[in-house]
Amino acid sequence: MLFEVEIPTRERFQIVDVTERIQAAVWRGKMKHGLAVVYTKHTTTGLLINEPEEGLLQDFKAKMKELIPKGAGYLHDRIDSNAHSHLRAGLLLNPEVVIPVDQGELQLGTWQRVLFVELDGPRHRRVIVMLCPCSEYPEEE
Repeated sequence: MLFEVEIPTRERFQIVDVTERIQAAVWRGKMKHGLAVVYTKHTTTGLLINEPEEGLLQDFKAKMKELIPKGAGYLHDRIDSNAHSHLRAGLLLNPEVVIPVDQGELQLGTWQRVLFVELDGPRHRRVIVMLCPCSEYPEEE
């Protein structure tokens, strides 16, 4: 079962906690046991699972800017001046995360959240949530 989750972003470089939206998709799909695959189709975004503490989020952003600075003479900048966004997404982030689901709940650790990283906003983005039920546990009607 496939769901789309909308994520409007307001900033050029923004980290958005989308955990509750992913959990809502699991509930809508009525999946009790299995995997939730969360995937972004955008080449200048990424996903990660981590703690959403504001200082840590600022550290993530600062380190990405340090490792892959904007305007460092990238060839792709000749097209649309966002090579740094593509490089940060491709080298530092994943387009997907996979989360186990048990009893209809995402099995995340105490401090873990699903974080969507916008690198070229603001834009209207979407992620796909694919629910993959586990055949070892028949779904309850």
